[in-house]
Amino acid sequence: MCLKGVGLMRLKNERGQATVELALVLPVLLLILFGIMEFGRIFSAYLIITNAAREGVRLAVVGGSDTAIEQRVEDAAAGLDETKLTVTITPPASGRLSGTEATVRVDYSVDLVTPVLSGIAPNPFPLTAQSTMRVE
Repeated sequence: MCLKGVGLMRLKNERGQATVELALVLPVLLLILFGIMEFGRIFSAYLIITNAAREGVRLAVVGGSDTAIEQRVEDAAAGLDETKLTVTITPPASGRLSGTEATVRVDYSVDLVTPVLSGIAPNPFPLTAQSTMRVE
């Protein structure tokens, strides 16, 4: 009987332990979870603008105009907000001679959704992708 009473007393003393542990660990777990989600959004946008820069420079090296190149980049970045997309093409169409290099640079900013991460990383988070090819 003595052992039963000790076990019951111990159970009563540890009732709130799980709640306290959850209260201590939950903010850290949520920060990690939201960090993973934000990283996924940023990495996805980076992959999209990298592909868009590649598409744009490919059109540049085969003789496309600057407006056609910008349109190709915007089409390739269809899932992103076009108002935040900046396309820089060097050299201009008149300077793209056979054997020279053409470069397309795409800048984009991703708005962070998680307020806590805004204190750690800049909001909006700037991304840049650049691609260079030789003019044919």
